[in-house]
Amino acid sequence: MNIVMMTNTFTPHVGGVARSVSSFTEEYRRRGHRVLVVAPQFPGTPQQETDVVRVPAIQNFNGSDFSMVLPVFSDLDDALDQFTPDLIHSHHPYLLGMTALREARARNLPLVFTHHTLYEHYTHYVPVDSPAFKRFVIELATRYANLCDEVFAPSGSIKTLLQKRGVKTPIEVVPTGVNVARFTRGDGLAFRRRLGIPESAFGVGHLGRLAPEKNLDFLAEAVCVFLHKQADTHFIIAGSGPCKTAIEQTFAAHGLTDRLHMTDVLTGQKLVDAYHAMDVFAFASKTETQGLVLVEAMAAQVPVVALDATGSRDVVKDKINGRLVKEETISAFVEALQWIAQLPPPQRNLLKQAAADTAREFSLSRTAETALQCYDKLIHVKRHPHSQEDYDAWMRIQKRLKTEWYIIKQMAEAAGKALTSGEPLIGR
Repeated sequence: MNIVMMTNTFTPHVGGVARSVSSFTEEYRRRGHRVLVVAPQFPGTPQQETDVVRVPAIQNFNGSDFSMVLPVFSDLDDALDQFTPDLIHSHHPYLLGMTALREARARNLPLVFTHHTLYEHYTHYVPVDSPAFKRFVIELATRYANLCDEVFAPSGSIKTLLQKRGVKTPIEVVPTGVNVARFTRGDGLAFRRRLGIPESAFGVGHLGRLAPEKNLDFLAEAVCVFLHKQADTHFIIAGSGPCKTAIEQTFAAHGLTDRLHMTDVLTGQKLVDAYHAMDVFAFASKTETQGLVLVEAMAAQVPVVALDATGSRDVVKDKINGRLVKEETISAFVEALQWIAQLPPPQRNLLKQAAADTAREFSLSRTAETALQCYDKLIHVKRHPHSQEDYDAWMRIQKRLKTEWYIIKQMAEAAGKALTSGEPLIGR
């Protein structure tokens, strides 16, 4: 098959969607399929890439680590003509997702959409975030899904959520797969030595983007309380983002700076070694559609403590491969960490083995096979055309989003100008 992947984020950017697109692309190519990736330009993009079309983009949009694709890419049509795609797979409902929809319609090709993200949890990157903007974002993604031929949900809990929101298009659960064998071989002791962590210490770990939507204030506070209760325990955290300073300040306020070990984004063998340096992986995000890092940790035989939320509840089985914390309180999360830390070695080994067994359920070979079977079916089965009414409704939502964006942007600029002008405000 000739498969086109259209994504607003891709390597060398490090993030869940970029890693998903990259992993599936590599696996499909390994199996003999051709894949053309259409993605934004990023700093550090390799000069030579095979079957990758880069389009201009604004980097670090509005303080985030995301890009905003610019609608100027006249060479794309030529690239698609030469590639002769059998199917287009969109990874976003906006920007290049809009292009994916238009190209699929113009070329009469099947369109698949992976609902990677709960977009309403990311609207804080918009100035003066508003409830209306959140509603429009949900409606945009839902209507976009109903214009596609199939939707991939990264987890069963997300499939249920999408159906509740009104997605009528067939939904297949297709998690991002993990190369399990890669994560089984790591040198955790060497990683600990580099950070100055004693070999005998109990290691709590976390990897990911250090951003507000990951609930890191809660996580940092919970780990600090746990460290006070549990002697000879250290916290390893790898990643970058706007919350890094706040995490450091929380540990400083608790007098625990010497037991906090922060590294930048890790890739390759260093990433694997980091997992193997941990005794438990701590995760407090409530915005995930899958939680890829949870599967990676389990592939390294690291049990997980996570809040009960979408994505996490599809991976973590309470008291079997970790702890799924039902109550979002510091005390409940700390109790779960203590439960694992105080397990006798034989019981902890059972937990680790169960984690490894879970990871194999999410192997890349298995998830890629599911996706390819869906592709093949779509290519060879006659599809029902989508109504113009659905398309027009999707376009109206886009216009309402643009209007809401303009309003709140003007409000933010006006408020900022008033507060910095030195002039008295009305009514004061």
